[in-house]
Amino acid sequence: MNEKLRELNVEFLFSAVLQLHTMEECYDFFEDLCTVPELRAMSQRIHVAKMLSEKRVYSDIVSQTGASTATISRVKRSLDYGCDGYKIVFERMDAEAAEKAEAASGEADGKE
Repeated sequence: MNEKLRELNVEFLFSAVLQLHTMEECYDFFEDLCTVPELRAMSQRIHVAKMLSEKRVYSDIVSQTGASTATISRVKRSLDYGCDGYKIVFERMDAEAAEKAEAASGEADGKE
């Protein structure tokens, strides 16, 4: 972790986020914590990161997210040289989606 970020207030924020259990709790917490533009900027960056990790081209990313090429470049730099935070999250999200798909497939097989 970047030592500039490691401070008591940031750790308190991260501890608070780790207490959230549902999507609705996330909506409530982040609506209280962030302005709409801040939340849109963060959600745009993670969408850009996901598309970059899927090897999508800049022109597709610009058209789908509205992000500037400067934002896309910044996110790409984080993906290439950062702390692998995006990678961790995307791998876990993909694994969760695969588990849900497998469970749904198993349920469908059992109904026949």
